[in-house]
Amino acid sequence: MRQKGKRVRYVIERMTMSDVPRVIEIERLAYPSTWPPSAYRKELQDNRWAHYIVLRDRKIVEERATVPAQEVEKPRRMFPLSLLPGRPSATVPTPDLASIIGFSGLWLMVDEAHITTIAMHPDYRRLGLGEFMLVSLIDIAYSIGAKWVTLEVRVSNYSAQNLYRKYGFREAGLRHRYYSDNQEDALIMWTDEINSTSYKLRFQDMKAKLMRKLEAQ
Repeated sequence: MRQKGKRVRYVIERMTMSDVPRVIEIERLAYPSTWPPSAYRKELQDNRWAHYIVLRDRKIVEERATVPAQEVEKPRRMFPLSLLPGRPSATVPTPDLASIIGFSGLWLMVDEAHITTIAMHPDYRRLGLGEFMLVSLIDIAYSIGAKWVTLEVRVSNYSAQNLYRKYGFREAGLRHRYYSDNQEDALIMWTDEINSTSYKLRFQDMKAKLMRKLEAQ
């Protein structure tokens, strides 16, 4: 149960154009090859089937709130998904770009939600936050009417593969020399039908356990 008066430290928001510089910075820390800034701008402005989110550390927001700002921006709408049980729907002041610690996104392709990227700042790894973003993406998949979720992952990235298997992803093929930086192969992974009763029950159980873990941090 959530403690009275306790604030959730990590929040998910829709990615905006103003977030792109920080997104690029995190991507460079997380991966050997990156998208150019123009690619993210095109995704946000022109791709109606793209859904991108950022993960923010509210602790950074609160620390920076003690520093006088020259200009106060309008509050930003939180991503409209009930990602934390019992968390009220609310807005928070737009924080500094430094509060962005991760980002992720997907495309809707007919009835398939294709995860394009999940990236986390190295200082925030192994805290369950990559899993938090994956859960957020699956929630988005539900909200946009997808039936399956799919992605590619490096054949050498065993930790990511284990996380995906935890959420019902299975190997469905191989893309040879998929990654341009080292010509590494990629595993293609798919979930079962996410609207099936068995998948929904499993997903909701794992999500609830994760949220309790994050609230305890």
